Amino acid sequence: MWSFWLIVAGIFFAIEIATIGFLMFWIGIGALLAMITSFITDNVFIQTAVFVISSCILIPFTKPLADKFTNKKSSQTNSYSLINKHGIVITDINPIEGVGQVKVNGEIWSAKTEDESKILKGTEITVIKIDGVKLIVSPIKINSVL
Repeated sequence: MWSFWLIVAGIFFAIEIATIGFLMFWIGIGALLAMITSFITDNVFIQTAVFVISSCILIPFTKPLADKFTNKKSSQTNSYSLINKHGIVITDINPIEGVGQVKVNGEIWSAKTEDESKILKGTEITVIKIDGVKLIVSPIKINSVL
């Protein structure tokens, strides 16, 4: 029976590798504990109980610990680093046509304005936020001294 629990653990670990939830890992550990139990007893009920109980205990008590040591900000895409960056409009941003294009940090992005105003090509902009795959921008106001 130990081989069954080893295969179950392997399946849960493979699922964990394919996902990012850090949940299947603990169920896989429960299967390994059931495998160890199978060396002590041939009773399938006891092995299953060890699997279920250990999985139920490990998930709520150790997942918060894992969350504490994982950096949630690292899972964000680097597009969020563009917020508050400056760029230039390379295709007019026209609310009638939908969007225009801007160049920020050497990358070209689709962009629109928050207030649906028109921004002409060549205007310097600031990225306010991100909406899906579009940057929400506003023109940089240059104060002139007379």
